[in-house]
Amino acid sequence: MARFSTSFWKKTPFLKLLLALVAGILVQWHFQWPIRFIITALVTTVLLAILFFLLPFFWRYTLQLVNGINIQLIMFSLGCLLSWHHDIRHTPDFIGDYYNENTAVVAVLDEPLVAKTKSMKANAKVQYLIRNDSIIPVKGNIIIYFKKDTALQVAYGTQIIFNKSLQPIKNSGNPGGFDYKRYCLFQGITHQVYLKPYEFEATGKRYTSTFRNFIYETRSKVLQILRTNIQSKKELSLAEALLIGYKNDLDQSLVQSYTNTGVVHIIAISGLHLGLIYWLLSLLCRPLQKNKKLKWLGTVIIIAGLWLFSLLAGAHPSILRSAVMFSCIVLGESLSKRPSIFNTLAVSAFILLCINPYWLWNVGFQLSYAAVVSIVIFMRPIYNWFYIKNKVLDFIWKLNAVTISAQIFTVPISIYHFHQFPNLFLLTNFVAVPLASIILLGEILLCIFSFWQGLALVIGKLLSLLIWTLNSYIERIEAIRFSLWDGMQISIWQTILLFGFAIAGINWLMHKSSKSLLISLLALTGFIFLRTTSIRKTQLQEKIIVYNVPQKTAIDFVDGRNYRFVGDSSLLTEGFERNFHLKPSRILYRMNPVNQLPFFTQQGHWIAYRHKKILLLDQTLFFVKNNHPPTIDLLIVSKNPKFYLNHLVQSFHIKQVVFDGAVPEWKIQYWKKDCDVLGIPWHDVNTEGAFVMNLN
Repeated sequence: MARFSTSFWKKTPFLKLLLALVAGILVQWHFQWPIRFIITALVTTVLLAILFFLLPFFWRYTLQLVNGINIQLIMFSLGCLLSWHHDIRHTPDFIGDYYNENTAVVAVLDEPLVAKTKSMKANAKVQYLIRNDSIIPVKGNIIIYFKKDTALQVAYGTQIIFNKSLQPIKNSGNPGGFDYKRYCLFQGITHQVYLKPYEFEATGKRYTSTFRNFIYETRSKVLQILRTNIQSKKELSLAEALLIGYKNDLDQSLVQSYTNTGVVHIIAISGLHLGLIYWLLSLLCRPLQKNKKLKWLGTVIIIAGLWLFSLLAGAHPSILRSAVMFSCIVLGESLSKRPSIFNTLAVSAFILLCINPYWLWNVGFQLSYAAVVSIVIFMRPIYNWFYIKNKVLDFIWKLNAVTISAQIFTVPISIYHFHQFPNLFLLTNFVAVPLASIILLGEILLCIFSFWQGLALVIGKLLSLLIWTLNSYIERIEAIRFSLWDGMQISIWQTILLFGFAIAGINWLMHKSSKSLLISLLALTGFIFLRTTSIRKTQLQEKIIVYNVPQKTAIDFVDGRNYRFVGDSSLLTEGFERNFHLKPSRILYRMNPVNQLPFFTQQGHWIAYRHKKILLLDQTLFFVKNNHPPTIDLLIVSKNPKFYLNHLVQSFHIKQVVFDGAVPEWKIQYWKKDCDVLGIPWHDVNTEGAFVMNLN
């Protein structure tokens, strides 16, 4: 493993610039510094850099450290500026600064419609707002959901007008839940709307890009070729994802199987796919590369092919990173130079973050770089563990060495984001990676020979068989009871300590550095301490959690690391709603389900837990007026009961009201007003997120 010595930093100048840029992006996002301060800092540091180069040689040599720090500050300021600039909320004509409910919206669909479970979805760019006969030009992106069972005369580029209220993108607010609001904001999306056929009108105008039309039409043709020659729906969906990253037809249970076995990177187009395309194009262009006069043409063909494939595959951060990296490698080879791979990676990351600094939060972006860096550093030392004469066995060991080395830096990131670890990743990757590579090459051949119907059908049947074999193997591995270590929860600091332990530990094993051993042990000790502290904290917790699940009742009563669930029975089984809304909270609080909970009793709609008395009002009930009303510590209103709060307070003394995600919104508004008049605290999970009552 390369030591971070002076020579290393000299060979990787872009790495230092990248680190400063990343620091600026992170600081700006978390602290939101004003633009005047950022520009002042950037201009000042740039002027200092210019002034430095005007100094005599002696002073430039003497102050080179100061100049180095100043250049880092320039990159830091640039990172802040990029982060500020890419925040759609800072756009002068941002829609959020002008929109209100009495405003008509003129928008253009920015992509083809995508089929969802109950609707058709498309991202759209807002062009104008119309208010009181005034046209206000604005900028902003929204998500539009159209009613699915209606024949819609809209497509990519269609301009529509509607007067239905836009809803701000918001999170469910459940503990540990996915930050969907931030995810959309990073894409410049801040609002959404659901439109029925009579709630919008197409203006007849279309705004399209010739280049994007070409991409969409080419993707459509590729999909048509695959759908014509691969009949089985399950195999077809994986073929679409493997070749061009089209995931709309993917079976979610199949995706979960690939995730649980540690080979979901096969579905997510990344370096594996670009590497195969690069190898194939290099093979085809080898005659050109040998000719000095035509060598440049081979370079152009390879780079153009890589980028065309990247665009057809959706231009996701992971594939763009690979395209930039391979482009740098191709250019370096064409110039007869062999730059440091770390510098090449830093250049590609620097370019990508300048394009969109928010890719820094993209999990695929993080995993891609972690895997490549991990392979570059650790693959050769791990491969050298064993010397194998047999070429076949040696090749098998080399594949496993690549897989093992990739895991060293990706495991902490995977655990942090996905809270699981595939214990049998070696078995799955050993078969899945080469088989997926063969399938991908076969799909390229299918597209090339699609005009030859007979041959295309034969290739299609062979591909179906190979994909079926791959799917079956993955599902069989997943069925093994110990194949997945699930429910793992680590903090960002624990993740950093795991990285420190891995880097220092491997350096000690390779170079026998006592300093590295000490750092490794300290990092491991810190990790164990933080983890033990967090586990101890959860063992003492006592909570009542009312979740925000649309149209569902979901309540967890928590005692230490155990919980008792009360709510809709459909949430007891595995499914999207359970995994999306409830599972993150249970992982965050390290909870396991139990049938019996201490100090918990339930009789009909009445629940007693610890020292709290709870009424779950999910249907119409009648209560007798009481001159000495008993106390209800928590009234949970769910479903669609009929009652008047001013009547209910004649029967009970209510301390807290919670409206869950199953209550109609129009009813909540009336009950909120009653609560305010009666002086009763209320909590609406639809607008405020889950209600968490700590009992200790």
